[in-house]
Amino acid sequence: MYFSSSMMASVSLSMNSSSFLLTGFSGLEQQYHWISIPFSAIYAMVLLGNCLVLHVIRTEPSLHEPMFYFLAMLALTDLSMGLSTVHTVLGILWGLSQEVSLDACIAQSYFIHGLSFMESSVLLAMAFDRYIAICHPLRYSSILTHDKIMKIGVAILCRSTLLIPPVIVRLKFLNYCHPHILSHSFCLHQDLLRLTCSDIRFNSYYALMLVICTLLLDALLILSSYVLILKSVLAIASQEERHKSLQTCISHICAVLVFYIPIISLTMVHRFGKHLSPMVHVLMGNTYILFPPLMNPIIYSVKTQQIRSRMLRVFSLKIY
Repeated sequence: MYFSSSMMASVSLSMNSSSFLLTGFSGLEQQYHWISIPFSAIYAMVLLGNCLVLHVIRTEPSLHEPMFYFLAMLALTDLSMGLSTVHTVLGILWGLSQEVSLDACIAQSYFIHGLSFMESSVLLAMAFDRYIAICHPLRYSSILTHDKIMKIGVAILCRSTLLIPPVIVRLKFLNYCHPHILSHSFCLHQDLLRLTCSDIRFNSYYALMLVICTLLLDALLILSSYVLILKSVLAIASQEERHKSLQTCISHICAVLVFYIPIISLTMVHRFGKHLSPMVHVLMGNTYILFPPLMNPIIYSVKTQQIRSRMLRVFSLKIY
């Protein structure tokens, strides 16, 4: 693995302290001022895009419906993901700081993994919304009441925040005997485990259980909901009605793919890509963190007519 001279100079300091060295684009340090331009633009788009979605849903009474409440939850999750990583990613590229304390690293790891579980849960709730809307349209308003949506939101929040602390808190008490150099420009649980000499069986098994009970289970339930949706749509006689029903699911299907493809790819790189260049790890990590928050506002503004028309109205008001 290749490390820059500035990184190697900091290793001895990091080995004897509770700080860790974040990894930027190794070997391209002289180009950071150029690399920071697209990354700054991406973060600006993440923040502005998700804030705009939240603003449109909040201010437009016609969007105060279950589907758009769940979309607001998704935008809030994506916005939080951007805010939780912007200071370390841009901090490296802008030359501000490449070191992070153990406590700050653990906190960032908690937010990143918690927000990933939250996004998965919101996507599952959105799949349930589409299932009820298409398979049981007459009962839609009676099933997804404001009270039910609030309870679903609280359940998502509890599931995403209360299951993680046992594995994250334990990171504080592990012995980190390997060089304190992380694989990404932000902190991940599995990345910290790679640097420890302590017994990590609890962390490994608990983390695996969490992934199975959240990400994998959610993916299977989302797939099952679309099997039922497809079965219901195929039973519709009118081809025009079939197309109209499926069209309401396109945005959600894109959001699911945008979330799961990067997270699966990053997992594969961590598990089987130890021989790959550090650049691949950095690129995959940044894709996992930035791609869903960047793409979701674009997907929903392009594919959802109600959101698109309201956004165009907002921009036309600003221009005139």
